Amino acid sequence: DLTRPGEPPLIKGWLPYLGEALNFQKNPLGFMKTLQKQHGDTFTVLLGGKYITFILDPFQYQSVMKNRKLSFRTFTNKLLRKAFSIKKLETNDDLNDELHICYQLLQGKSLDILTENMMQNLRQVLELHLLKATDWVMTPLLAFCNSVMFEITFTTIYGKSLAGGTKKFTTELRDDYLKFDDKFPYLVSDIPIELLGNVKSIRRKLIKNLTSEHLAKIQGWSEVVQMRQDILEKYYTLEDLEIGAHHLGFLWASVTNTIPTMFWAMYYLLQHPEAMAVLRDEIDHLLQSTGQKKGSGFPIHLTREQLDSLVYLESTILEVLRLCSFSSIFRFVQEDLTIHSEPQDYCLRKGDLVAIFPPALHYDPEIFEAPEEFRFNRFVEDGKKKTTFFKKGKKLKCYLMPFGTGASKCPGRFLAIIEIKQLLVVLLTYFDLEIIDDKPIEANCSRFLFGIRHPASDVLFRYKVKS
Repeated sequence: DLTRPGEPPLIKGWLPYLGEALNFQKNPLGFMKTLQKQHGDTFTVLLGGKYITFILDPFQYQSVMKNRKLSFRTFTNKLLRKAFSIKKLETNDDLNDELHICYQLLQGKSLDILTENMMQNLRQVLELHLLKATDWVMTPLLAFCNSVMFEITFTTIYGKSLAGGTKKFTTELRDDYLKFDDKFPYLVSDIPIELLGNVKSIRRKLIKNLTSEHLAKIQGWSEVVQMRQDILEKYYTLEDLEIGAHHLGFLWASVTNTIPTMFWAMYYLLQHPEAMAVLRDEIDHLLQSTGQKKGSGFPIHLTREQLDSLVYLESTILEVLRLCSFSSIFRFVQEDLTIHSEPQDYCLRKGDLVAIFPPALHYDPEIFEAPEEFRFNRFVEDGKKKTTFFKKGKKLKCYLMPFGTGASKCPGRFLAIIEIKQLLVVLLTYFDLEIIDDKPIEANCSRFLFGIRHPASDVLFRYKVKS
């Protein structure tokens, strides 16, 4: 276990198995910055029984991630087995390849159809719940985002129940899903599932509710779900529970990060009325230019291009992702390899993991002035999208990485951003929104390597339909 010549510095904690995990969990960013000061941009940490080499120099990201000796698939397939009990992907490359092709249906023409359906579902959800709010309604913000985002996402991707009990079905599914998601970080660790309380039975129930038999009772599948189901039926018998496990994985990926992103976007906007005013103004201008008067009833209609033209709205969402995205990008080292870097080359061992930790980039004061501040217009320059950021006088290729990079880049990123834009446009156009608890919200540290930080507590806000 001692480092061999040419290996990065190794940091081991006082608990051999957990290594530095406890320090890391308390304050991931501070912990990384301290290690970076002491050991430079490349070092190996023993975290939860795994040796992980972190690479913090953004100019090295591309070359490291393109290395053929690093595998994304080995890493994810293990994760999918632990989290969702999907086993076949570890032994079947063809199934992997075919499921990967489905992701084309999350862009281009298919994305336009999803955008259109999502707007319809958003309208229905809001008409049912919110447009009755002629007087102030007070509600916890995270609970609000959980409810609205889950229902819109589920009905857009999977459709509505034929029996007409869609609301009951999605509510129950949502409550189980949230309990499961809460335990997710523990599921993918090496803690035996038996020690995780009732998460095993919740997972089993979710998988059962998403098997072929149950999904057959839901109408309006998106193209991507239909194609996935067709592929799964080639590799499994129709009644195989693992089909449900695949659907649970897909559902999890669709909501686990969009819900907290929506929470933080609303939280920061409620805290910054000046930002909210600029966004409302930008949306009003767009609606007027497309001949949609604000007072003309609910059905505002915006295409994907129109949504993309809202530069301050996009900048706000990117700023939220910069502040709140704590996912790391992992690769599995398939054989010993040497990475070339300044000031020296490093050898990595087969069986270890390599990671990029984007928060180190997102919170770098050389790239982003006052990085811990929320600045809604950080990604706008002269009224246009700003895409040039520098470090050490050199332009950065990667300056914002909430969705990963390369082969593992999140295939649903376009739909996720559209969903958040749509919901914010509708809320800002039709409602007065105010925060009630003016308390700072801490992030829940247990999810430090998986996506968007979840808030550790909820906060009250109120809304009412604009008169």
